[in-house]
Amino acid sequence: MKHRIAAVPLLALLAFAGVASADTLLIERVQEENQATLPDRGQTMARVEASYGAPAQKLEAQGGQKRQWPTINRWVYPTFTVYFEKNKVIDVVATKANAEEIGPKPPIR
Repeated sequence: MKHRIAAVPLLALLAFAGVASADTLLIERVQEENQATLPDRGQTMARVEASYGAPAQKLEAQGGQKRQWPTINRWVYPTFTVYFEKNKVIDVVATKANAEEIGPKPPIR
């Protein structure tokens, strides 16, 4: 009976691993891509625009109501979105390549 109980979780784990490996994870794709193609943290808006051109879309700034809530700007490029605090890059997020890819959803427009 002990052997049978231990075998059930192992089979469930193997079945789950087979399903999970079929998905393309956004983080895996981003790790495969050359990180040099994305803006670096700390770059200014002017530097990003000079290096990557004008963004496809500049989303409305969010925050800034209080001093401890800095204004956050988002610029959308075809393959990534850049987040700025004031005028400096704080993060860059890759855009999903297709609907089956697991990762962040596109920004609400």
